[in-house]
Amino acid sequence: MNPLMKEYFRQKLLRWRAELLRESTETLSHLQESGLQEPDIADRASLETDTALELRTRDRERKLISKIDEALERIVDDSYGYCEDTGEPISIGRLEARPIATLSLEAQERHERMERTQRDD
Repeated sequence: MNPLMKEYFRQKLLRWRAELLRESTETLSHLQESGLQEPDIADRASLETDTALELRTRDRERKLISKIDEALERIVDDSYGYCEDTGEPISIGRLEARPIATLSLEAQERHERMERTQRDD
């Protein structure tokens, strides 16, 4: 992967990370502003459900930020864009669709088949 492509993916990852952090900050401020002060029990239950869903989403995004950080580290150490399993280059199309990918499409499919096989036992 040439330096221009690495910089492209680095910027893409940084923008994605910044967007996730911005959304996280908005969630925190929203949760601090709105308390569970709804007098109606149905409204309170609805608000609690919405809050729980939003917190689960933010937790998934926290894990995603960690993967983005790992991808940024791989860019620095020149291992970005190479499959962790085979060492072969990951296609640009796959990286464009999933910039945090660590496996080539073939290796990912093989990994998922193995998971399904082991899960069926």
